Amino acid sequence: MSDAAHAHPGHHTHPTGIMRWLTTTNHKDIGTMYLWFALIMLFSAGSMALLIRTELFQPGLQLVHPDFFNQLTTMHGLIMIFGAIMPAFTGFANWQVPLMLGAPDMAFPRLNNWSFWLLPAAGLMLMSSFLLPGGAAAGGWTMYPPLFIQGGISYDLTILAVHIMGLSSIMGSINIITTILNMRAPGLTLMKMPMFCWTWLITAYLLIATMPVLAGAVTMLLTDRNFGTHFFNAAGGGDPVMFQHIFWFFGHPEVYILILPAFGIVSQIIPTFSRKPLFGYASMVYATASIAILSFIVWAHHMFAVGMPVAAQLFFMFSTMLIAVPTGVKVFNWVATMWKGSLTFETPMLFAIAFVCLFTIGGFSGLVLAMAPVDIQLQDTYYVVAHFHYVLVSGALFSIFAGIYYWLPKWTGHMYDERLGKLHFWLSVIGMNIVFFPMHFLGLAGMPRRIPDYALQFTEFNQIATVGAFIFGFSQLIFLTVVLKTIRGGAKAPARVWEGAEGLEWTVPSPAPYHTFEVAPVLSK
Repeated sequence: MSDAAHAHPGHHTHPTGIMRWLTTTNHKDIGTMYLWFALIMLFSAGSMALLIRTELFQPGLQLVHPDFFNQLTTMHGLIMIFGAIMPAFTGFANWQVPLMLGAPDMAFPRLNNWSFWLLPAAGLMLMSSFLLPGGAAAGGWTMYPPLFIQGGISYDLTILAVHIMGLSSIMGSINIITTILNMRAPGLTLMKMPMFCWTWLITAYLLIATMPVLAGAVTMLLTDRNFGTHFFNAAGGGDPVMFQHIFWFFGHPEVYILILPAFGIVSQIIPTFSRKPLFGYASMVYATASIAILSFIVWAHHMFAVGMPVAAQLFFMFSTMLIAVPTGVKVFNWVATMWKGSLTFETPMLFAIAFVCLFTIGGFSGLVLAMAPVDIQLQDTYYVVAHFHYVLVSGALFSIFAGIYYWLPKWTGHMYDERLGKLHFWLSVIGMNIVFFPMHFLGLAGMPRRIPDYALQFTEFNQIATVGAFIFGFSQLIFLTVVLKTIRGGAKAPARVWEGAEGLEWTVPSPAPYHTFEVAPVLSK
């Protein structure tokens, strides 16, 4: 140890440049890396979606080989879920949870670093599978056998990448749960905690419960492919439907993993721009927990067409409809928060309101699909595509945009360009509806999903959808511009960014007051 180090114990030279990012244990740095990674993956998977929509602009085969088309649909789904949406929400958790709890950092800072760095490795694996002989996996993001048992080496690579991403999620969740349960500021009880922390606490439990199930399913696939087992091979006494049960036991809670943090972000933003505390805080917490618990007993609604007993169909149909109740409570509370509030419509609020309206449309089409007889007709049509994109684009993605506009001034010290933010909002909302609304009609008319070619009568709606896809896709370049401009400079952000919400920004549904860790902070009642 040098003399200088003796003179200042605890004073280390911090690495700079690339080593700073590779070795960082700072929750803000790690949160930033998650968000950038998510943005890169969003653009990658988004460009795949644009390729898919270009192919579907008219009937017949134009641009891509049908097998490559299927590779695109598989990779678009996997990368959007595991590479864009989940890492983005984990980035928010890393940035905001310690700040909101008044904690110095996450509970396990080095584990946090490792959780992140597993992701680029797995993302690279997934993307590189396009370059392997035979191309990327073409069996769909759900990885159903027998399709997923027959493919080439890229299928094994996909399975490994999914494993690694699952490991990253589990470690991140352990970190978040420990931080929330053990590192809150004195006096910050669980029922005074910001809604965003609650939604992430519940999400982290869902991840720990379901990721090992997915790992089990893909491990069995791996041994079926390479080691002569017959878990899902009917010829050897296995059952391909068993894979669906195991997969969806992970897959249904997964869709709530993708939306609960969005609920948390929106529950922070709406009170701020309504200048009112969140309506029904306790009922919001209980509704979030109910949604999470119910999500474990509805998995087979993804499988109504496999020929399950009528009693099972009825059970899964009714339990699925039941989830609409706590979700309805949340929508009611958001609207009630805005009711008679002193509203202003900055970009974060616009995205939050769009979230509430459009997510509700996605919820209604989900209720339609919950009816077993209806679902058997609409299964694997574009109606399903419309449903889950309304939930995941206007739900998860719009809330991510809302959260970034909301917290970017806090993170960078600069205000973003409000004019560009609003332009991004309007183009995104209009584009998104032009892409996905016509898909409801395509599905009702019987157009199957995951096909590169289609019958002539579906042409017009497909052309409308493709135009919308390009409006939506290219408007994300405006978002990138806003973020880069804000990081580089701009108007200085005041100490309390959203001035109009003076006195309310830090009440129960929002972050704890700033403090140095010398004394316990004073918390709002």
